[in-house]
Amino acid sequence: MEIHRTGTADIDRKKSNKKKRRRRAKSNADPSQETSQHRGEHTAQNSKRKKRKSGDGGCFPQKEFNCSAKTTASTEKQIQNGMHAEHTKPKQSVSKSSSLLDKMRARLSGGHFRMLNEKLYTCRGSEALELFQNDPSLFSVYHAGYQEQMSHWPQQPVDIIIKWLKDHSPSLVVADFGCGDAKLAKSVKNKVFSLDLVSCEPSVIACDMAHTPLISSSVDVAVFCLSLMGTDFPNYLKEAHRVLKPRGWLLVAEVKSRLDPGNGGADPNKFIKSLQSLGFSIVSKDFSNKMFMLFYFQKEKERTPEVKHIDWPKLKACLYKRR
Repeated sequence: MEIHRTGTADIDRKKSNKKKRRRRAKSNADPSQETSQHRGEHTAQNSKRKKRKSGDGGCFPQKEFNCSAKTTASTEKQIQNGMHAEHTKPKQSVSKSSSLLDKMRARLSGGHFRMLNEKLYTCRGSEALELFQNDPSLFSVYHAGYQEQMSHWPQQPVDIIIKWLKDHSPSLVVADFGCGDAKLAKSVKNKVFSLDLVSCEPSVIACDMAHTPLISSSVDVAVFCLSLMGTDFPNYLKEAHRVLKPRGWLLVAEVKSRLDPGNGGADPNKFIKSLQSLGFSIVSKDFSNKMFMLFYFQKEKERTPEVKHIDWPKLKACLYKRR
């Protein structure tokens, strides 16, 4: 047994020495191979260590992953900023185009309003009625422009008239000549006949204001709020006299420049005198507002003899300048 073990040990030593000689021979023949092999083994060992440290089962090392996350976040932010800029530019462009289009529409609408306004001041009521009957949309264009102009006034004459009516009996029957959007009728409890060239509301009676369907002596208050527009405006006032009851009220609000003799307008005293000739008495007048004048008349109780000729003043057309 001892001999056998010794023999086996000698054989193992010989084999080991042979392997060592072979390695030396190979190393002497190709020194780079051992270095490469050594590097490969070193790399493999490092890789195994990194895998064990990361605990990811082969994922990127944590340091590299964090760096990548920062880069990705930064890139995403840049992309988002770029996308936001790309989206913002068209929106700004659309907004500018929209704003320009709105301005062009406003100018066009304003131009239509000024044209219609001038037409209404320089034609007879029957012509204006025909104009709007042929194209009712023009009435909407006109009143949109009118409302825009009125928005620049610090006080609206219709509001003063509404207050006057509220201070009097709600049983008074009212005729609103040139009612527009029928604001007066919507604001008081009185029975109101709203009259205008076009019926923009179900309650509005479309007619020539010189020839209304109202019964004679059926109305307590007749209102003209900036509506004495036509070259035949005296016929509107004659119609108001016809439909008013004895001692009925006539309320007239007019643009101040139309009754300003120092600025090419009519003399307000001559206007009052003409209405007195028609059968009205002046109760009061209010010239305190810088934009408009107010007149309060009453129909004479006794029937006055019809005057064949009344020297009516020529009211200056109220033309709006381009803003």
